[in-house]
Amino acid sequence: MPELKLILDEAEREGLIPRQAAERLLPFLIAHGVRVDQLSSEAPPRSAPFSDTETPSFVRGFHDVLITIGIVVALAGLWGIASVYAMLPAILILAEILVRRQRLSLPAVVLTVGLAIWTAVVAARWLEETPSLIPIGGNVALQYTLAFPVVLGLFYLLYRVPLALALTIMGATLIALQLILRAFGWLSGDPLFELNHPIILSIIAIASAVGLFALAMTFDLRDPLRRTVHSDVAFWLHLGASPALLYSVISLAGLSGGTLAALQTVSFRTPVVVVTVVALMLIGLIIDRRAFVTSGLLSLGFALYGIFRIGDGRVDTYIYITLLTVGAIVLIIGTGWMPLRRFVMGRLPAAMREKLPPA
Repeated sequence: MPELKLILDEAEREGLIPRQAAERLLPFLIAHGVRVDQLSSEAPPRSAPFSDTETPSFVRGFHDVLITIGIVVALAGLWGIASVYAMLPAILILAEILVRRQRLSLPAVVLTVGLAIWTAVVAARWLEETPSLIPIGGNVALQYTLAFPVVLGLFYLLYRVPLALALTIMGATLIALQLILRAFGWLSGDPLFELNHPIILSIIAIASAVGLFALAMTFDLRDPLRRTVHSDVAFWLHLGASPALLYSVISLAGLSGGTLAALQTVSFRTPVVVVTVVALMLIGLIIDRRAFVTSGLLSLGFALYGIFRIGDGRVDTYIYITLLTVGAIVLIIGTGWMPLRRFVMGRLPAAMREKLPPA
């Protein structure tokens, strides 16, 4: 017999109860004394620790995967045959069928990503710009950024997809960053403030990333056992906050350079990347979020490649050593995640441990 949450999810998929009711019923039933072991003698009690609390709720089965493949192929074909503007009605029709009626989680994620891509392309066309070349400051960037929280926020209000809410929050964070930069530019009388003061820009970016991480933690702390929609929103916010923290710190260290090639240079700044990634890994262990680990692996690889280039080996040797090192780090952290987390959690204050997912 499945546990209480799985029973409510099954009832939601079969249309017996709406999604909002399923999300509110679980904590309500638990708060009023309904226990998992009252439903099945084989189910573990609520106090039993979980072996993994970061299983995304949108991964349910191959049925969702098959439908998701169909969505991607159909939308790609529609884009090629018609135009980008035909994507929006198609996404809304599919959302009505697959999200509102059938409550399929993975298709909801893919449709949200498709809507975000559609927003980026259409906003760039209206502004007669290329999405990858829009500068960070100025009216064009602000107008481009405004489209995301508006479109994705409306999509969230219609279909309650956690990723849509997370993208809305990220878009609002970018708008706040843009407004702060414009305020500094207005106060200083410098229209190119963000270009002429890169250190201040990096500090503001770090503050924005920390704010995004703090907001993700507010969702996480509401649901330390990862049983409600708050955990899903926190998952996506952490996935965005982690690279934002990493690259804003890299930018402050003078490593951004506009391209990843800057990370390959050998300098005293290169260890900053390694230290930052290690710090993110430690944070990920404490809050039980692997997103902090995975988002920094690419930059860690480039940093290690730069360090290994100090030697006299051939270029392919640098690459293979970098791949071996990063792969070893991934395997060590992946296979030893729970023991490492118990080791770290054991050295935290008891008050902090009580608020975090159990180890």
